[in-house]
Amino acid sequence: MWYHKLLHLQSSLQNLMKRGYTGQALQLSNFKSLFSLSIHWCHTASKSVSCTWHQHEDHLELQYASTVMRFDYVWLRDHCHSASCYNSKTHQRILDTASVDLCIKPKTIRLDETTLFFTWPDGHVTRYDLDWLVKNSYEGQKQKVIQPRILWNAKLYQQAQVPSVDFQSFLKTSDELKKFLQNFLLYGIAFVENVPPSQEHTEKLAERISLIRETIYGRMWYFTSDFSRGDTAYTKLALDRHTDTTYFQEPCGIQVFHCLKHEGTGGRTLLVDGFYAAQQVLQKAPEEFELLSKVPLKHEYIENVGECHNHMIGVGPVLNIYPWNKELYLIRYNNYDRAVLNTVPYDVVHRWYTAHRTLTTELRRPENELWVKLKPGKVLFIDNWRVLHGRESFTGYRQLCGCYLTRDDVLNTARLLGLHA
Repeated sequence: MWYHKLLHLQSSLQNLMKRGYTGQALQLSNFKSLFSLSIHWCHTASKSVSCTWHQHEDHLELQYASTVMRFDYVWLRDHCHSASCYNSKTHQRILDTASVDLCIKPKTIRLDETTLFFTWPDGHVTRYDLDWLVKNSYEGQKQKVIQPRILWNAKLYQQAQVPSVDFQSFLKTSDELKKFLQNFLLYGIAFVENVPPSQEHTEKLAERISLIRETIYGRMWYFTSDFSRGDTAYTKLALDRHTDTTYFQEPCGIQVFHCLKHEGTGGRTLLVDGFYAAQQVLQKAPEEFELLSKVPLKHEYIENVGECHNHMIGVGPVLNIYPWNKELYLIRYNNYDRAVLNTVPYDVVHRWYTAHRTLTTELRRPENELWVKLKPGKVLFIDNWRVLHGRESFTGYRQLCGCYLTRDDVLNTARLLGLHA
């Protein structure tokens, strides 16, 4: 019986649509005898806009710009940008979200050109531009990339011929700073040339982009192979690929390296795009990629050398992804500092080791290794959330200085220059 009623209602609706029914909502009251929820359907069509929405019991289903979106009514009330709900000067919410009725429903919905108007039970009116809804809907965000990137191996990066930036131009012009940041955001590494080989000029260079992040290593660090700190970096030994400060709850975002002097051989710097390697894992073994993004690990740094006494612990998975669009935004990979694996049951441990081996194999492929020789005057910036670094062993006296940058401030500078960051 209900099936025949549904066919009749569908036929009636189609006849109405053929006659050009637009504007106000059409309530299919007979649906109440078929379903527990009442649904309002509305269709508008013009030369400029085509929009369809279904008014469900607890949410609005909207189709516009080839996108089907669903909005909870509380969400629609909470994001109102009227003068009484939102301060357009400070870009901050005024509305007390806790005051919104969790069972709220709009009294009426209407469309005027490309703006949807919601009238709420208390008479308050909220308006939304359709394009704003597409951009800010969950469905729209699922299709959107937070940070555009170009993934690379050694050959791809060399073929790209990414230009370096001159020190003086970098300091004096916004255009050069913008070019530098654009390349850095796309590739995760960037170089500045002709920098006077001193800690002071390296600091000046870093401050052009961001606040310097002070850590247990100080604000600017300056080191040789004197083992003055309890870290392998302060030796002449080779260092396998890794990301830094995995033992911080939030690893440092950007790393700056400047080789001030090297009187000897070896010491080339190794760079590997961790996101490129992770992409290979995703394509070849998606279940292993997923495991690496879910299993939390502890990384630990224990230091008792001279005046330096530290015990740092950071927790997080190897691969960190945004849950709504599955975009990778951070890789935490450091076999030196990985602590005891005691955060998962035994039946997951072996699968994790298998997944970790798959990723390590990709990271260690020779074709993925970009080797560069740091020299006085050439400063390297590394996205420590993406690009792994290492070095070959060296002989002789070698001085390096550098620092970590606050990631939020680097991205802030990029956005203020009009870049997608």
